[in-house]
Amino acid sequence: MKADIYNQKGEKAGIVELSKAIFDLPWNEDLVHQVIVSMKANKRIPVAHAKGRGDVRGGGKKPWRQKGTGRARHGSTRSPIWRGGGVTHGPTNEKDYSKKINDKMKKKAFFTVLSQKFRDNEILFLDKIILTRPKTKEAMDIIKSISKIKGFDKFFTKRKNRAVIALPAKDKEVEQSFSNIVGTQIFELRNLNPLDLATYKYLVIVSPKNNLFNNYH
Repeated sequence: MKADIYNQKGEKAGIVELSKAIFDLPWNEDLVHQVIVSMKANKRIPVAHAKGRGDVRGGGKKPWRQKGTGRARHGSTRSPIWRGGGVTHGPTNEKDYSKKINDKMKKKAFFTVLSQKFRDNEILFLDKIILTRPKTKEAMDIIKSISKIKGFDKFFTKRKNRAVIALPAKDKEVEQSFSNIVGTQIFELRNLNPLDLATYKYLVIVSPKNNLFNNYH
């Protein structure tokens, strides 16, 4: 498999060889759904918390004697049936939503999403990003140039969840330049995951190599 490499001006700059084991897998909706749901669950932080009868202050004294008053028996004013009492079956911040994801499943789901994006022409290979200085204007110029490439005409007009730009290594200047552009995120190539790919429409891979993603884990 081959794909065109472009420069930041939107011009063809070469060709990259792609592995069929990474960019030509059939779509597997069940696998991708399972992995993405699990990843979202692992990121979930339980915040809602209700106090049970054992957590509410007070209620240590029996409100009235057991017998002889004509009223129902009660042992504490912090019972769930009392005003100011604890909550029965309420949410708790101790709940664990995390799910185990098999490494092989995660890897295959990642390659499956990559393959689908490649078929949908949502992956762009860029030879490099060179900035004279970290400026948002220069980053926007690159986005404008990319939008001139066939199939990427919406790259400039799209705002929400526009694109992930995957760099071969950390680059502070590039990160600063793109940080103010809505809907664009900068990641290191090795840190990409299926959830990132599914969240953003386009994927821009900078400085692709022939062994692309072979060391993905």
